[in-house]
Amino acid sequence: MAGLRYGVVGLGVMGRNHARVLRELEDVELVGVVDPFAAHDDRLAVPVHAELDSLLEAGIDAAVVAVPTTMHVEVALRLAEAGVHALVEKPIAADLDGAHRMTEAFAERGLVGAVGHIERFNPALQNLRTRLEAGELGTVYQIATRRQGPFPVRIADVGVIKDLATHDIDLTAWLAQSPFQTVYASTSRRSGRPHEDMVAFNGHLHDGIITNHLVNWLSPMKERVTVVTGERGAFVADTISGDLTFYENGTVETEWDAVTAFRGVAEGSVIRYALKKREPLRIEHEAFRDAIVNGTPGIVTMAEGTTTLGVAEAVVRSAAEEREIAIESVLDENRAGR
Repeated sequence: MAGLRYGVVGLGVMGRNHARVLRELEDVELVGVVDPFAAHDDRLAVPVHAELDSLLEAGIDAAVVAVPTTMHVEVALRLAEAGVHALVEKPIAADLDGAHRMTEAFAERGLVGAVGHIERFNPALQNLRTRLEAGELGTVYQIATRRQGPFPVRIADVGVIKDLATHDIDLTAWLAQSPFQTVYASTSRRSGRPHEDMVAFNGHLHDGIITNHLVNWLSPMKERVTVVTGERGAFVADTISGDLTFYENGTVETEWDAVTAFRGVAEGSVIRYALKKREPLRIEHEAFRDAIVNGTPGIVTMAEGTTTLGVAEAVVRSAAEEREIAIESVLDENRAGR
């Protein structure tokens, strides 16, 4: 299949970014967008439909779902019914039941269903995963992330856990190639909104790696940092700048006693890698397109997005109940309820 016909449903910040990238992508034609509140915009250079059915009548092969999270399931199921492949912005859904329904609908029809966990496509994290797979760090001990910044006015239907921390949940399990086993979380609401705007949580992965995550909408500065510590040193990935730096455990002994006393592990070389920095959203769309055309792996599947949402649900529950939560217990309860 060549020259795929695409649509974008939802013209918020992310929807417009998706439309921009799709207009520039090879073997793809953006034929229309859907937003009941958007007027015609010459910058989009495509028709703006008030309803999804109108876009479907125009004929599309694939669509991006960039509506509010609480509308993901409704829109995605309609696309599946129409035989349209879909890339759904993260989180996959507002709850696990909806995520499972969506995943099953696309699988039953043999359609490609992807979730927009864009951090997997950041050059710094992609390079980091390659290096971890090659054993450059040796045994991995810990993965820590910091994701904080000012409140995004566009988000009103979910809290910081499902909207923002799902990035960290997904990228952590993906880097380690090991799922979360347990989480323990604390949250707060400092901005007067109904959902949590700050979370700190620890996790254990199945392979024994411990994790730590700080996520909030309350910081005046924007930070997106992932630190992976192992037996040979630590990698630090900054996904805002796309930089990856390696701090090596040194082998040269320090003879200055005053310095040795507080440095602990001896310092080694520090390397900031020269990376080819392509826009993650473009890489994500290339992976989605190639999955449709050739069945090429590389997308974040709806099944993976559902697992990530399950961990997020466990984080929410942990904070509410002030105890450690096993991920499998949350998933089992959802299966039983279905």
